[in-house]
Amino acid sequence: MNTLILRGFGTLKSILPSAATLKGCRDRSSSGETLSEDLHPYVVFLPSEKKTKILGAIFGSRAAVDIFRFSLSQGISASIFQRDLIAKLHYSNKTIIENLKSLTRLGLLKEDMKKAEKSNRTVWVKVYQLSDAGKWFALLLAEERDLSQAEKAEILQNLFRMYIKWVKSTSQKLRLKKEKLEDIFMEEMESTG
Repeated sequence: MNTLILRGFGTLKSILPSAATLKGCRDRSSSGETLSEDLHPYVVFLPSEKKTKILGAIFGSRAAVDIFRFSLSQGISASIFQRDLIAKLHYSNKTIIENLKSLTRLGLLKEDMKKAEKSNRTVWVKVYQLSDAGKWFALLLAEERDLSQAEKAEILQNLFRMYIKWVKSTSQKLRLKKEKLEDIFMEEMESTG
């Protein structure tokens, strides 16, 4: 069983958003909406052996899941080329392109064009990179052993920053004094255990 955490880090077996949040993505993809940055911490348990099947059902396409897996295999912050996806994944060009467009519309991928040399001429090629939200979705599929120490450190820092922003916003709504939160933070940082 893998622990899945949106904006949570837990045991690092997997780091991700909730299934409910993922389900909402598929529903919004046809309307052209992008994912909101207003995320909330959730813990979701998925059986390791069925993770791909479950996420395929949530995303509505196994191709989308495979695009995330491919991106993870290249490195969580690496650029991926449309041509590489078409060459390496066993889907039609149309399926890959439709999924890339959908994931870009949702804000899970960032699209760009880069110059490349091909047969002594300059051509423009499409390149994609996981957005911050896309990284969380891709990490639904990650195994801790596949992440480098640097990637884990980046995830923890991003997670901490997002969580602090959420705590700050929520504490302001509750009129909780900032000093109380600072005291709690310092107590926990200084405690042994």
